[in-house]
Amino acid sequence: MRYITAGESHGPKLTAVIEGIPAGLTLTAEKINADLARRQQGYGRGNRMKIEHDQVEIISGVRHQKTLGSPITLQVTNHDYAHWTDIMSPTAEATAENSIRQVTKPRPGHADLVGGQKYQQRDLRNVLERSSARETTMRVAVGSVCQQLLAAIGVEVLGFVQQLGGISADPAKLPELGDLATLRAATEDSDIRTYDADAAAKIRELIDATKKAGDTLGGVVEVVATNLPAGLGSYISTETKLDAKLAQAIVSINAFKGVEFGDGFGLAAHPGSEDMDEILYTPERGFYRGSNHLGGFEGGMTNGEPIIVKGVMKPIPTLYKPLNSVDIATKQAYKANVERSDTTAVPAAAVVAEAMVAITLAQAVLEKFDADALSRLQAQVAAYRKELAAY
Repeated sequence: MRYITAGESHGPKLTAVIEGIPAGLTLTAEKINADLARRQQGYGRGNRMKIEHDQVEIISGVRHQKTLGSPITLQVTNHDYAHWTDIMSPTAEATAENSIRQVTKPRPGHADLVGGQKYQQRDLRNVLERSSARETTMRVAVGSVCQQLLAAIGVEVLGFVQQLGGISADPAKLPELGDLATLRAATEDSDIRTYDADAAAKIRELIDATKKAGDTLGGVVEVVATNLPAGLGSYISTETKLDAKLAQAIVSINAFKGVEFGDGFGLAAHPGSEDMDEILYTPERGFYRGSNHLGGFEGGMTNGEPIIVKGVMKPIPTLYKPLNSVDIATKQAYKANVERSDTTAVPAAAVVAEAMVAITLAQAVLEKFDADALSRLQAQVAAYRKELAAY
C-alpha cells in the first residue's frame, strides 16, 4: 500500500491518492470527516481553524461505500482559497498585482530559507505553501482509511498528549491499554487530548500565559496500537524493521524532532534486568510479556504487546514575538514575518501521529498478507493468529 498527497496551504484543494487498499472494505466519508475534525480541535489553536471546516470528497476507488481495490482519491477543498484565488492561481500568469504577497523574509525554524536555496525560489511563498502543516490534513484522511482497514482485523490505534510545555500527564492515571475504550473516551473528551484532567487544567493556564507573551509551546504525543499479531516487520535487514519505519513516519510530521518506543530514552537510566520484558506462557494466552518497557517491539518486529510510540514536537516556530532573520532580496536583517500561528498544535499533532502510525501498520499488514480482497485478508490474519497461538 502506498499513497501520495498534493496541494498547497492556500491552494484550491488538497488531494491524496491511495493505492493497494483491498477490495470490499466499507469506507465512509463520515468517519474520515470525524478524524479531520479531530485534527482541527485542541486548546491553543489559531484562527485558521475557524476558517477551514475540512470535509472530504471520495473521488475514486469506492462504490456504494465499498472499496474496489483500485486507487482511492480523496480531496478536501480549501475554503480560504476564495481569498487567495489571484495569488495562488495555478493557471494565471504572474503579474505585479497577484504577486503582492511575495515572501522574501524567511522565518527561523521553518523550511523557508533552505527550501528557497534548494529549489532556487526567490519567492519563499513557493516553499511555505507546501511545507505548511496544512499538508497533514491529507495524512489524517489517509490514516482514517487505514484505521478503518485495521479495525476490520481487530486492531485499534489511538493518539493522545502525554506532555505539553513541560507539564506531563501522570502515567499512573493512564488506563489499561488492553482495551482502548476508556482511554479513548477520556482523551476525546479533553481539549488538551490527554487522560489527566489535573494536568490539562495546568496546561490550559500555561497556554494562556504563553499566548499573552507571544510565544509558543511544544510537547510529547503518544500513540498506542493494540491487538497486532506478533511478527510484523523483520530482523533480516535495515529496510524491514517495522519500528524503524514507524520512527521515520513520526519524524516526518512537521516540527517533530524525536521518537521513542516504550520507555524509550528512559531505558538508559536502568540496568538491563529492569528494562527487559520477561517472556511468560499460559495455554490460554500462549506466549506473552510480563511488561512492555520496549513498546511492543523486539528485533524490529511486533511481539504481540501493545505498540507504544512517542514523538516530541518542537514549539511552533512562527512567533508573535518574532525572531531575527535576513531578507533574501536585500540581505538586510529584520524581524521575521508572522503568518497565522497557533500557540500550540500538540493536541492536533497527536491526531496526525495517530494517522502516521495507522498508515505504517496498515502497510505492514498488507505487505505480509493477501491485499487483494478484505475477506481473504481477514481469513489469513485469523489463520496466522491461530498459528501463533499453537506455537
